[in-house]
Amino acid sequence: MTTRPPQIVAFGGGGFSMEAGNPLLDDYVLSLTGVERPRVCFVPTASGDADHYVVRFYRTFSMQCETSHVSLFRRDRGSGAVEGDLEEHLLSQDVIYVGGGSVVSLLGAWRAHGLDRILKAAWRKGVVLCGLSAGSLCWFAEAVTAFHGAPSVVRGLGLLPFSNCVHYDGEPARREEYRRFVGDGVRPGYAADDGAALHFEHRQLKHVVSSRPRAQAYRVEPVGSEIAESPLHARYLGERMPDMLMATA
Repeated sequence: MTTRPPQIVAFGGGGFSMEAGNPLLDDYVLSLTGVERPRVCFVPTASGDADHYVVRFYRTFSMQCETSHVSLFRRDRGSGAVEGDLEEHLLSQDVIYVGGGSVVSLLGAWRAHGLDRILKAAWRKGVVLCGLSAGSLCWFAEAVTAFHGAPSVVRGLGLLPFSNCVHYDGEPARREEYRRFVGDGVRPGYAADDGAALHFEHRQLKHVVSSRPRAQAYRVEPVGSEIAESPLHARYLGERMPDMLMATA
């Protein structure tokens, strides 16, 4: 495996399951591997290992990557499903891509199967971890979920010592509650719109990138008696697309 630092790319929303025809965030993640044909394993736990989600993953990545998926809720056999030593398989990947859904169900299943420990080891080894929605929230110490109703705080894996909020531009109630939670003692952290992604190296935010021109991310923290929501500069990944199209015309 190519030597890489621990990295996490946390999408506020986006990627193949939310942005059909817009591969910018997914391509950004693949570029971090430094590998021509990276090994990518999909972990759809938060969706209950939904068939349609797994199918879309293979349709998106199988032509350019060595693909596989982990099923914890079903006994999948063949067709890329991981069989045998799960830890050995995950530690040999270039990217582990976590899908969206219920982060509460995801964390419970991971802890029951020991996947939390394996993913921490993969991160330390340099496997690029990424995901959207629940697949973003899971990496942080604290996160705001709204999958099961009113927004609430959950304890994540803690690889990143911050809080996290996703779908920041599309769910006003979650945004408002996140600010309130931070004011009430939830640790400061980062929020991301759909189409924005937070790229961490080790435990430091290195870049903010976006697949949509107006997608943003924010640092959210108490400042005095107020909650500051500070926009972070996001690099739009499609900004050079017109030049590339002209060059190939």
